[in-house]
Amino acid sequence: MSPLFPSTILFFPLFHEIANISSQKKKTGVIAPKRFVQRVKKQNEYFRSYMHQDAHEFLNFLLNELVDILEKESDAAKSSPETLSPSKKIANGPSHPVANGVQKEPFVTWVHKNFQGILTNETRCLRCETVTARDETFLDLSLDIEQNSSITSCLKNFSSTETLNAEDKFFCDKCCSLQEAQKRMKIKKPPHILVIHLKRFKYIEQLGRYKKLSYRVVFPMELKLTNTVEDADSEYSLFAVVVHVGSGPNHGHYVSLVKSHNHWLLFDDENVEMIDESTVQTFFGSSQEFSGNTDHGYILFYERLGGKS
Repeated sequence: MSPLFPSTILFFPLFHEIANISSQKKKTGVIAPKRFVQRVKKQNEYFRSYMHQDAHEFLNFLLNELVDILEKESDAAKSSPETLSPSKKIANGPSHPVANGVQKEPFVTWVHKNFQGILTNETRCLRCETVTARDETFLDLSLDIEQNSSITSCLKNFSSTETLNAEDKFFCDKCCSLQEAQKRMKIKKPPHILVIHLKRFKYIEQLGRYKKLSYRVVFPMELKLTNTVEDADSEYSLFAVVVHVGSGPNHGHYVSLVKSHNHWLLFDDENVEMIDESTVQTFFGSSQEFSGNTDHGYILFYERLGGKS
């Protein structure tokens, strides 16, 4: 039997709620995840207060905890005597040979397979033209937003070229000195599920606090990624939106829009209603700063079309 890790216990209440839902004879009903919320608060002190919590930080917390659980369970299964072949069972426990000091590939979980993509940070020295590339993984993209813009324009800004000069010069290994350079971020490997976080909460120095940006940002039902390394468009379809309801960062409410069986549903706590696809557009944001509309798209979920990533 596998050992119980603290992070594993976190999801027991959630698994219990899912089991309750699947065993219900009624076609409709409401189940409050109180036990899961209590466990989250116990596990992470950030969520213990009654302050307004950020949905993006909560999403990252859940995904990282899931990865941690799956990796630990995989390691435990590999080191368990029951799972070892007779040739690998030794007196002092399992051996993990490493060839030429090279570690084995990290364990890939279903979280990685679905949500993880790879970014390439390219820096080009303007003196010798040498390009230095550094890869990094991501589970979501956080995009700066502007008034009356779109996801496509936000992605272009994300991958726009930036010049490094003055105090921000780049140390070129070939030139062995600080040089002016140009850098940009491109998507090397698009994920199967593309999660886009719109940075609607910005710290305003003049105000000395965070402010919610109610900017109108159009997110299309079908999205083409053009800022990829291969320069081949990757097509995505929108299937869920987390909406922040409220005028400020320290208070408000979250609702979700989910596409299921070609129908859009609005989830607001225990209330679920079917909405027209055109209604999704009302959550783009406000074209004017002072508007009565405070329901704005905050986290977008896109699924890649046409095969695996």
